[in-house]
Amino acid sequence: MDVKPDTRYDRTMLADPLAALSGRRVGAHLPLGGGMVKAVDRARAIGATCLQVFADNPSTWRRRPEPPSDLPAFQARLVEDDVLPLAVHGPYLLNLAASDETIWERTIEALVAELRMSHRYGAAFLNVHIGSHRGHGAEVGVARIAAGVRRALAEVTATDRAPLLVLENSAGGGDGLGGTVEELAEILDAIGGAGVDTSRVGFCLDTAHAWGAGYEISRPDEVDRLMDQLQGALGAGRIAMVHLNDSRAPLGSHADRHEHIGAGAIGPAGLRRVLLHPALAHVPFFLETPGMDEGFDAVNMERVRTILRGEPLPELPPAAAHARGSRSRTAPD
Repeated sequence: MDVKPDTRYDRTMLADPLAALSGRRVGAHLPLGGGMVKAVDRARAIGATCLQVFADNPSTWRRRPEPPSDLPAFQARLVEDDVLPLAVHGPYLLNLAASDETIWERTIEALVAELRMSHRYGAAFLNVHIGSHRGHGAEVGVARIAAGVRRALAEVTATDRAPLLVLENSAGGGDGLGGTVEELAEILDAIGGAGVDTSRVGFCLDTAHAWGAGYEISRPDEVDRLMDQLQGALGAGRIAMVHLNDSRAPLGSHADRHEHIGAGAIGPAGLRRVLLHPALAHVPFFLETPGMDEGFDAVNMERVRTILRGEPLPELPPAAAHARGSRSRTAPD
């Protein structure tokens, strides 16, 4: 018989969630549609020590001009429960590499709005997908990314509270950019060459995307190799956050299919090495695994703790195979 995960998950009302996570900041992308403060309560209940959210609908160009009325209470609860840092995930429609002028201009407009709203949220990071050159070639796409980042950041004052613009690696499918370490380095070089202060730009390492792009991070030695390559190409400390996801896709397939922690092709050994890699000791990790609003947020957070304890992972309940994908997460009302 299928067993639905217990969404109350009383067991993980931990006195010291950081200790249970070996001192790591590990959290999840949680929905805000049920209430912003409730999202923080849920993060605390599952033992999360950081949080990623949508500040607005991720599937539309329209951006709300003002934050939700319960933002102050949300911010206060984040501090009270020490669920920090906060990351905002940008909308999926953004394409900084677009050659189509309408799409590119709308991307910049939406990115500026997201940067400003993330600032008002007190977010440390605004995470965005890099985009696709749509058949115009990588060189053209990289140049468009650099020009778009320059335009967007020029309109947003850099202050102590301004979010870091974080560009996420891709699985490299189609005309998507940022699937390889070399492409990420080219993008960073182009951004710097465009006159942007690169201290305002970082990168997010999505483990499922890296696997799809062909990096065999199921093996701890290959995790070390990838981290060496990233630090050599981008510089130490340039990885600002990690999306910790297992993958349902074959290695090098360029497919982006997230799986429950330790239940996919990457597996517990590779994910454990990512979690414990010295270069990522002070980097927050955010889960984007399936069923985050169906109780599997708690299940996957516990699987992270189990991996960190070095213990075997239990079998997932049968319902896990039918959990909705990670993009079911909702924005605030």
